[in-house]
Amino acid sequence: MKLLIVESPAKAQTISKYLDGEYTVVASVGHIRDLPKSNKKAIDIEHGFKPHYEISKGKEKVVADIKKLAGKASEILLATDPDREGEAIAWHIAEAVGIKKPRRVVFHEITKEAVVEAVKHPRDIDENLKEAQEARRVLDRLVGYDLSGIIWKKVRYGLSAGRVQSPALRIVMEREREIRAFVSHAFWVITADVKNKKNSKFTLTCDVEPTDKKEVEKILEIGNSSDWIVKDIKESEVKKAPRPPFITSTLQQAASTRLGFTPSRTMGLAQKLYEEGHITYMRTDSTTLSKVALGQIASMVEKEYGKEYLQFRTYASKSKNAQEAHEAIRPTHINQRKAGKNTDEEKLYNLIWARTVASQMKDAQTLRTKITVEVGNGTSPDFSVNGSRVTYDGWMKADPASRSEDIQVPEVSPNEKLSLVQIHTEEKHTEPPNRYSEAGLVKELEKRGIGRPSTYASIIKTIEERGYVEKVNKALVPTDTGDVVSSFLEANFLEYINDDFTADMEDKLDLIAEGKETYLHTLSSFYKPFLAHLKAKDKLDKATTLGDADTKFKCPLCGSPMVIKLGKGGKFLSCSRYPECEGALTLEGVEIKKDEPIGNDPETGLPIFVLSGRFGPYVQMGERVKGKGSKKAPKPKMSSIPKDKDLSTVTLKDALVYLSLPRTLGVHPVTGKEIIANNGRFGPYVMHDGDFRSLKTDDVYTVDLSRALEILSEEKKKRGFKKKAK
Repeated sequence: MKLLIVESPAKAQTISKYLDGEYTVVASVGHIRDLPKSNKKAIDIEHGFKPHYEISKGKEKVVADIKKLAGKASEILLATDPDREGEAIAWHIAEAVGIKKPRRVVFHEITKEAVVEAVKHPRDIDENLKEAQEARRVLDRLVGYDLSGIIWKKVRYGLSAGRVQSPALRIVMEREREIRAFVSHAFWVITADVKNKKNSKFTLTCDVEPTDKKEVEKILEIGNSSDWIVKDIKESEVKKAPRPPFITSTLQQAASTRLGFTPSRTMGLAQKLYEEGHITYMRTDSTTLSKVALGQIASMVEKEYGKEYLQFRTYASKSKNAQEAHEAIRPTHINQRKAGKNTDEEKLYNLIWARTVASQMKDAQTLRTKITVEVGNGTSPDFSVNGSRVTYDGWMKADPASRSEDIQVPEVSPNEKLSLVQIHTEEKHTEPPNRYSEAGLVKELEKRGIGRPSTYASIIKTIEERGYVEKVNKALVPTDTGDVVSSFLEANFLEYINDDFTADMEDKLDLIAEGKETYLHTLSSFYKPFLAHLKAKDKLDKATTLGDADTKFKCPLCGSPMVIKLGKGGKFLSCSRYPECEGALTLEGVEIKKDEPIGNDPETGLPIFVLSGRFGPYVQMGERVKGKGSKKAPKPKMSSIPKDKDLSTVTLKDALVYLSLPRTLGVHPVTGKEIIANNGRFGPYVMHDGDFRSLKTDDVYTVDLSRALEILSEEKKKRGFKKKAK
């Protein structure tokens, strides 16, 4: 019996069809070993950063089954994915199963030709590729574990940092600060409806966008009382070249723009298309196409569109170390126009097919026309209109979705007098730079050399899942937690989360993969200074949260609330948002005052405060008083303030509504037990006898007993876990 081991069951099923029963094909179902959670057990730093791996939870049976089959096999081949991670998985399988002389086969597309050819030429596991991936894993663990540890001490328990996700978060925060610092100003767009001598109506736009209302009025005055004469007509042929075949990052960007898919969604669909044998390996930063693929494309283009549309092209890879795979993402069979088991797979396949074919076709040609009109013999800024139309579709024949609409302009002659119909003005305001979309952040990470094709989707997913950014209308917006974490890291560990360090480390990992650098030297040269830096920062004063604030002061630089910190010299004020503001503060003569109540509860007479704590803003009735002796003072009543509420607008009436929670709605007609409405860690809910139900559309402050009974009668969603047996 011959054994061939892959990662995915779907991949195993596809490959089995091609080997005619010669091999038993089994799947490891991804990684089978990993570093344990405890860093002390995971990496032996003193003895050369030696990692200690454990069988991943739930993979014990998979390993036992493969080991059993391996014991009976006359030949064992490891056919994991063709990149560093795949090489590392192959090595882990060999180590865990006890394969003495592991042999590796590699293919970049799951077709019968590729698989059969690969099986004929097995090789040893590439130790350089394995060590490069191992170095990445160990490095990520060391940085993440140690940086997260100091964040737990100095900011808040449970927060985390990472070698690549922290730079990604920093990039999002840098853009957010640009937006906060942006000062908008007004400007005017002036347009004019005119007619030519053939009475064809069209619209011109003023070449100047005035910022002064008086200038606008002057342009209107001249325009309404002067002649409009055609000053210039320019026509130019513009060639538009096709884009290179897809690599991982450009596929994610195009799928986001054209199809609305997130990077993680795109990679999941591409993985399925690859495993089904429809496309080549989807983690790559190479734009190369094989000779076989070029031959298929040439044949298809000549047959479908004509020989005159064909033009062979080669594209330079953006990455100086394009190494994840040896070919761009392309269909395995160009003649197959449709593929995929569902609509989304079909859409992504069509996108890949069109981009691949278009990359080997002739330039499209566009005729651009610009008409410039003089107003008032040059006493007013010129007005103009632009038009364009495709005169030769070229590569757009294969990818019509990327073709823009033709904008026709009317026929006019030089010095022709136009008739003014009406002038329009519209006041606008300059906009701050756009926040990053997921696709935009992928593009930025690629440009800065942060991460590699296989990591982009997981980087973004990580900072979203950790609550550091959230998607608002497809834009990535940093949360308050993300702001605090990034600001802390930038203030204290900028050299380890900046672009240069992160990109340089990726280059060093590439050198390990090429055999030009060693695992031990790379980790040693990084960790010794990093550890020294960590120890120095361990003496930092602990940062306080807004809940520790005892002042109403605003930062004079950025306007953020200020907090009190404890230092060697006692209490001092600090900006809650940006550590870099701290040095600009003057504390002389500042008196720290207690929070003042917004009013008093009409029933108890207790003062009500608006405060902020570790879980966000809240209202509090009464003050905290330390108990004397063995007696403990009662805890003041508190209630969360809704996230979308501006704290500066919270009134006494609002506070009393918030403090009405928890609300007893009544008793259940069957059990006789109370039904409660309240706000919790995961949002508003109703509760009866230990049964919690989230309020999705109902208002927690107004929901009544009858509605609560309806919600409780609905079938509860399964949470995917089983109760422990008593």
